[in-house]
Amino acid sequence: MDPFKDIRPYTDSEVEQVLQSLTSNESVIKALLGLQFPGMASKIPFIKFFVKQKLISKVKNIHTIDDYQKVFKSLMENVVQKSISTFSVNGIENLNHKDSHLFISNHRDISLDAALLALNLYQSGFKTFNIAVGNNLMEETWASDLFRLNKSFIIQRSGGTKKDIYSGLMLASKFIHKSIFNDNDSVWIAQKQGRAKDGIDETDPALLKMIHLTERKSQSISNYFNSLKVVPVSISYEFDPNDLLKAKELHSSVLNREYIKEKDEDLKSIANGITGFKGNVNINLSKPIRFEDEDDYQSISNKITDSIVSMYELHATNYAACNILGINISKQDKYTSQEIKQAQKALEDRLTGLEEGVRSKLLEQYANPVVRKPK
Repeated sequence: MDPFKDIRPYTDSEVEQVLQSLTSNESVIKALLGLQFPGMASKIPFIKFFVKQKLISKVKNIHTIDDYQKVFKSLMENVVQKSISTFSVNGIENLNHKDSHLFISNHRDISLDAALLALNLYQSGFKTFNIAVGNNLMEETWASDLFRLNKSFIIQRSGGTKKDIYSGLMLASKFIHKSIFNDNDSVWIAQKQGRAKDGIDETDPALLKMIHLTERKSQSISNYFNSLKVVPVSISYEFDPNDLLKAKELHSSVLNREYIKEKDEDLKSIANGITGFKGNVNINLSKPIRFEDEDDYQSISNKITDSIVSMYELHATNYAACNILGINISKQDKYTSQEIKQAQKALEDRLTGLEEGVRSKLLEQYANPVVRKPK
């Protein structure tokens, strides 16, 4: 019996059956309609039939995970071409093709953070990695299917009893261990649960405890994380297509109002992230970190955070947000005053009609990475 059957990525033998289920699922068709034909066009019956036939045509030649990855690669290349001005990745030379790694990344976009790195690694001749996804995104079975076809595995972080959650975290810890040491597959995981909606990137020590669960009785913290070959990853977007949604949620929190997500809001955020304009996008990777014998969860999390923050590529929008908020930045010579003025104009256009609290939260998303940069 496969203990990971309910959380692991799908295997080649499962692909065709999963795709058959997806192509006949009305919710999948509806989601694709909203993505490709927003507005009234999605309500035209012929368009619905057209999209379904196109989907069936697309998947008829997909029989393995590798086939699916090739289709996904094509999709991601299209995303880069249509919604990103420049896309750069630095630090690939720090990786060994023969090694598996634990990529611990800051997290801004639900699906693109991992997907863009996977695309670049694939293009550079590396194997793609398994991607950790929280079960909060898996309310719809078809969404779970799409993620698991693309080498994602599920971590149960919420729902059920404390015992259920602990069992889920232990299972995820065992799967990470199996991926890296038995299957020689790298793993990507966000540095904390959920996206950094405020632009503050911090590594949660609880995440490290979860990863160490399966080996906590047999290996010290530092020895285990050294054996995992931890690579911090820092991704930055010039523009975040979901910045307004994040700002509204943060503002509700400040007012102690319960923020109630709209139906399928996470899926809408995924669609926004994919199709929305992102400007310049950068990913930086460090060398695998070596930890000291005395390092505990907190000190390891601090080292990973420091690496991610120091590598973070600042954009003109980050400096422009500081200017609008009146935050004095002594040095911003990477960009000309004209570039920062243009970025400021673009941000001010996004602020039109927003109440003051939401406006501030949107700007802070862009300003906080500058404020937190090491001097």
